Parts: sequence; C-alpha cells; structure tokens
Amino acid sequence: MNEFFPAFMHAYQYSRSEMGMRRPVFGYANIDVNEYLTVRRDELAGIMNASDMVGFIGGPPCPDFSIAGKQKGRSGDNGKLSQSYVNLILEQQPDFFLFENVKGLWRTAKHRAFYEELKASLSVHYDLTDRLTNALEFGAPQDRDRILLFGVHKRLGKDISAFEWQKYMRYDLDEVKALPWPDVEPFEVDSIRPCPDGIIRELTVQHWFEKNDVENHPNCDDCFTPKAGLAKMKVIAEGDDAKKSYKRLHRWRYSPTVAYGNNEVHLHPYKERRLTVAEAMSLQTLPAEFVLPPEMSLTDKFKTIGNGVPFVLANGIAKTIKDFML
Repeated sequence: MNEFFPAFMHAYQYSRSEMGMRRPVFGYANIDVNEYLTVRRDELAGIMNASDMVGFIGGPPCPDFSIAGKQKGRSGDNGKLSQSYVNLILEQQPDFFLFENVKGLWRTAKHRAFYEELKASLSVHYDLTDRLTNALEFGAPQDRDRILLFGVHKRLGKDISAFEWQKYMRYDLDEVKALPWPDVEPFEVDSIRPCPDGIIRELTVQHWFEKNDVENHPNCDDCFTPKAGLAKMKVIAEGDDAKKSYKRLHRWRYSPTVAYGNNEVHLHPYKERRLTVAEAMSLQTLPAEFVLPPEMSLTDKFKTIGNGVPFVLANGIAKTIKDFML
C-alpha cells in the first residue's frame, strides 16, 4: 500500500489493526510514487516478480481537476501525479489496473483532453473500459461522481467487453434522483420526522447514522466547535445544502459529496453543530468498526474521510474486477 501523506498512512494502519486485519503482504510505503520510477524501480519489479497476478489500484490526488478546485489541471502539483501513475503502469506492465479520479477530469473540456491522452498511451498495451460512476448506484447515501478507468493487459487475451460495471450496482441513478425526496424543511433541534413514503431509506443520512450507531462510536465526540458562525448555523433549514458552505443535510435524503476542503461545512440535520467524524464516516459507508486514531488531528481526520472512496462503491468494483480476472 502506497501513500504520501503520513496522517493518511497512519489512519490506514491503525484502522486495519483495530479491525483485526492482517498487514499487507508487501507492507506500507509512505513515499512519492515517482520513486518507483527511479530509485525504487528494482524494488517494485521484485515485488511484481514474486506474485502470480499483479494489479495497480490507485486514485492520484485530484484537486487540480476538481470543479471546486483551482483548475490547474495537468500542470498542477497534484495533476502531474496522474501522469506519474500512468507512467508507472506503462513501465511495470501489471496484469490490470484501476484509475480513479473526480468527474472534472471527464466533464471539463481541457481536462478531458488530458484524460484522453492518458488513455491513448495506455491503449498500446491495455484494453480499456471506463465509466462515470456515482456512489448512489452502489447504495451509499452520497451524491458522489467518480471517473473509473479499468485496463487489462493484452497479453492475457481477456475480452474487455465482458467487464460488467453494473454487476454489483444496486440502483439506477436516474430512478434514484426521480424519487420524491423531501424538500427543505424548518430546522428544529432534536425534532422527529418520520421517514416519508416512496424513497429508499438505505440511501438516507439517518439510515447510516443508525446503522453505524454513530452516537456510541469511538469517534462520536470528534467534532469542530465553531468559534464563529453559530448564529448563522442555527437558521439554516434542514436540507438546505445548495450553498458551497454551511450545507445542512436532510435526515431523509442522501448527502452531497462528503468533502470538507475549500471551507465546506456540513451541518447535522437536527443538531446545532457540524457533523462528527463518526457521522461523516458513516456517510462514506465505512464499517461501524472502522475507527480513526484518537491522537489524529480533527483536520486530518476529516481530510482522510473526504479523500476516501465510499466503501460500498469500492467493494463493488473490487468484486467486479475479481470476477473478471479469475
């Protein structure tokens, strides 16, 4: 497992240990991926030679392609890492790979041109299939689009048309968005609102709060206490999530993208506060047993959560790849 930000790596190691999961066979590397193209090239080649089948799964940092970011694209410090990841794939030639990034790389014209260049270079050795995928399709209570690109090496002779993106999807996105979700409602502290008819309860904020028992989770008290803005917080209606910041979630709707950079603040549906770490992790559909280290800063905790991929989406895609490759 490779990471560059020490706090992310520590969170990953800590959570795996707390859940009783084994250490990865080849361990952890908290380094710049470009080292595998230079000083660690032989080390990576040795790891690959020790395995019957090798796949690279990665999501290069995406702020430079994000619609909410500064749009530096391929020339930004983070944007350059997408090219590095592709260079690593082309040099080491794994049996398959998965590339994940924000929808801005797919939908923004100047970034799409770069994306198509990456695909063209990969297509020399790999058969490719890609899809703009939403977390809602896999049962996550979150409207989060991501571009996913899968490639299988041509030497394996696999029929890429047999790759079933929809195999583990549970919902049709258009049908989900057409449901009669509740509108904005007055904010009332500790109010009770029954689940309305005609919606999918599993795709709601409240369902996942209850499923993960967030009030009793080890990270239940991890929450930013506002030094200012409390008065503003009290008047925002439940479900008023259209603004860039100070979005109040609706308990019986799904959440906007779980991301807390660029001064984004997500408010609890019926509490006078921001979301806790436990609540934010539940919206990423992480298992209830998943815990972040107590000594980790609040900023790093929320950054770790926002940078992740919803668990049910990642799990569904992993099973799809496994079925295809075996």
